[in-house]
Amino acid sequence: MTEHTADVVVLGGGSGGYAAALRAAELGKSVILIEKDKLGGTCLHRGCIPTKALLHAAEVADHVRTAASVGVTATLSGIDPAGVTAYRDGIVAKKHKGLQGLIAARGIEVVAGEGRLTAGRAVAVGDDLYRGTDVILATGSYSRTLPGLQIGGRVLTSEGALALDVIPEHVIILGGGVIGVEFASVWRSFGAEVTIVEALDHLVPNEDIAVSKALERAFRKRGIAARLGARFAAVTQTDAGVAVSLEDGTSLDADYLLVAVGRGPASTGLGFEEAGVTLDRGFVTVDERLRTTADHVWAVGDIVPGLQLAHRGFAQGIFVAEQLAGLSPVAVPESTIPRVTYSSPEVASVGLTEAQAREVHGEAVVAYEYNLAGNGKSEIIGTAGIVKVVRQQDGPILGVHLVGDRVGELITEGQLAVGWEAHPDDLAPFIHAHPTQSEALGEAFLALAGKPLHAL
Repeated sequence: MTEHTADVVVLGGGSGGYAAALRAAELGKSVILIEKDKLGGTCLHRGCIPTKALLHAAEVADHVRTAASVGVTATLSGIDPAGVTAYRDGIVAKKHKGLQGLIAARGIEVVAGEGRLTAGRAVAVGDDLYRGTDVILATGSYSRTLPGLQIGGRVLTSEGALALDVIPEHVIILGGGVIGVEFASVWRSFGAEVTIVEALDHLVPNEDIAVSKALERAFRKRGIAARLGARFAAVTQTDAGVAVSLEDGTSLDADYLLVAVGRGPASTGLGFEEAGVTLDRGFVTVDERLRTTADHVWAVGDIVPGLQLAHRGFAQGIFVAEQLAGLSPVAVPESTIPRVTYSSPEVASVGLTEAQAREVHGEAVVAYEYNLAGNGKSEIIGTAGIVKVVRQQDGPILGVHLVGDRVGELITEGQLAVGWEAHPDDLAPFIHAHPTQSEALGEAFLALAGKPLHAL
């Protein structure tokens, strides 16, 4: 076995892994990056980027469909699946090429192959051993399924859904979380009949209840059906479609079943435990500095318990790289990481929901909702929704929650408010440009500061 050495060996070239590699190299470390597939990982090739490209194509279709309402004559004659795929793949290819260029420019050695962690801070790839002063684990996640529910044929995960070369006439989506509602939004815009089956009582159940209800109303208006509080029992498939049985005895028929019940940590069979890394239900156990239980072995991204978000992976990769360079970066609390669901309408949030805030602070919590119906820019672009701000009574802002088209672009202001523990009185003097959707946040802050302008 041939041995190679570097200051840092990174196992996994997705969001967390390549961010760690880039930052470590920028700080003067020699870096070996090991990836079994393509640089960029799930986010770039099978997740964030391709799905958001689909959502943009869906948005364009909706704009053409409703163009007459703003006095523009246009006709939507149909969706060209091959054309949409070419557009999506072109964006992915361009971002992939750019990432490859960045990695090369920083002098990072890329090893193509499936790596396995071994004792002594090393990763084995075939007959080669790559040993680092430190090793960073960034192996990402995979699409989960339910016990006894086999993926294949007309039963798809999100990866299979992206590979479809047709627009289904009717699709059932198992799971009303982020992945489920995003694909529901795309397919509905492309003309499909969509039914979401969610075991819990609300769509996007991790969000504030007011946001979940607003999204459910918007989806009903769009014609997206949702079976809430309904549990999956079984599925049978034929050459023509699927029949999905629920525990209440209901049967639903469709062309395809999309299984969108979350993602699990990709940690099985990679030698983690044998090398001294402790796992808990597949997730890598780390301390507050992202150190594992093995000496000089770190972990970032989806294999670390918590929010499975690309931007969290980026931040964690940078955080570990800076520690290895002798810096003292500040750990970012999970509660200040923004979350966005890119459906139509979008959902964006940061911090505590009202229910979570009351668990911590009891009745000393104040929540305010501002309806986007009062916002000029939201009226212009034709979106409904709300801005909800949660604060501790006479204290800081604890959470910001939004639903409406394009509100994902607003969440950074909410992140700053929550992260800096700002009080509404601190924010009320800041002027928001008119007409923008950001004014809706300003209105909410003004109201909580006791001086509402357009709100009652």
